[in-house]
Amino acid sequence: MPVIKILPHAEYCPEGAQISAPAGTSICEALLENKINIEHACDMSCACTTCHIIVREGLSSLNEAEETEEDLLDRAWGLEPNSRLSCQAFMGKLDVVIEIPKYTINHAKENH
Repeated sequence: MPVIKILPHAEYCPEGAQISAPAGTSICEALLENKINIEHACDMSCACTTCHIIVREGLSSLNEAEETEEDLLDRAWGLEPNSRLSCQAFMGKLDVVIEIPKYTINHAKENH
């Protein structure tokens, strides 16, 4: 089963983490199932950018971004060429390394 390595993030994953996720699972789902509570204000419907991640390794193993995701990513804080919305990035057969950006554009965070 492929592994997602999450680089340290002060709020969501201070020590970093490694989790396994079956191929076909969205990165967002895998994070949430493993108690890494990444924001996902639109409930993973590809309507916001709060689950924005940067794929540091393994981008080619993920499904290709569709036009709707690419359009939304233009609004994400800290956009990079290897940025994805974790709700739309589905695991393939290879491991990935991701970084959760420091900020999102969500102005109404829950549980804070």
